[in-house]
Amino acid sequence: MNAPLPPFTDQGQTPPRFTPAALVPNALLRTPDVCAVTGMARPTLYEAMAKGLFPRPIKLGEKSSAWPATECNAILAARIRGATEDEIRALVVELTEARKDCA
Repeated sequence: MNAPLPPFTDQGQTPPRFTPAALVPNALLRTPDVCAVTGMARPTLYEAMAKGLFPRPIKLGEKSSAWPATECNAILAARIRGATEDEIRALVVELTEARKDCA
C-alpha cells in the first residue's frame, strides 16, 4: 500500500491563506478578515456588536475602521471555552477599556 502524500504537494493543492492575525499578532483586521477569522457574516458581526458580544472597531480614518487581532482572538477563545453571553459582554467591556491604556 502506498504511504499518504505529504500535504500541499504539487498536485493542484494550495497552501492555506495566512491571515494578518497569524502573521502579525498586533494586526488590525478589516471587516472581511474579521468575518473570515470568526466565521460570521457581516450582518451577524454587526448584530453581535449591537448586542455587546463583539467589540466595535477602531476608526482608522474618515471612512475606514478595523479591529485589533488580539481582541478578535480573545473573543474567539472565550467562545471556544464556552463562555456565556454575559461573560463575553464583560470581556468586550474589558477589551474596549484596555484600548485607553494603549495610548
